[in-house]
Amino acid sequence: MKKIIQAVGIFLTLALFLSACLPETTAGQEPQQQQEQQVENTPTLDTQSMVNTAVAQTVEAQNQIGTAVALTTVAQNTVAPTVTPFTIPTVTPFIVSTPTTKPGSGVPAKATYACDVVLVRPRAYAEFNRGQDFDIKMTVVNTGTRDWYQGFDLKYSGGTVMTTTTHVELPAMAPGAKHQIVLDAAAPTERGTHTMTWTVEGRICFGYVTITVK
Repeated sequence: MKKIIQAVGIFLTLALFLSACLPETTAGQEPQQQQEQQVENTPTLDTQSMVNTAVAQTVEAQNQIGTAVALTTVAQNTVAPTVTPFTIPTVTPFIVSTPTTKPGSGVPAKATYACDVVLVRPRAYAEFNRGQDFDIKMTVVNTGTRDWYQGFDLKYSGGTVMTTTTHVELPAMAPGAKHQIVLDAAAPTERGTHTMTWTVEGRICFGYVTITVK
């Protein structure tokens, strides 16, 4: 940039110097002398045109340099987009549990503590009048592989309460042993279908009674 400004200064100084060297024209000069002066002034006009052209080119060069600097500044200030890395999700394997079986039999092994509730009376959807008394009977069977100690309980689990007793203590039972339970019950006063459910402590088996009140 400084070199361009120095060149412009040199051209301007040269133009001023050449203009000072030109002779002045007087009113009393001979026509021949005026012609000679016109001839001598012709190169001076050509030199001035060259100076003007050089100055114009210098200004144009300065404008181009300014434009280039502005474009460079914009390019430097432009923020490159941030690339978000793609993360592959980790797949957790799904494990399917296999039931324990007796060796060589292919039959699932019995649970340590298990039971069934069988021989439930009355049968499902038996009809009763509103408020009618009846008995609920059910038999609990120890289907596990270990003895039960005394104290396992048969408890009310949900539904319509049709008995005054909601808790029965079971005796000690060996595997395969059975125990029958008899409970006093009364049909609800509301017509329709009613169900009362029971479960053995630990929720190892369930029993239920369903009746229809007409």
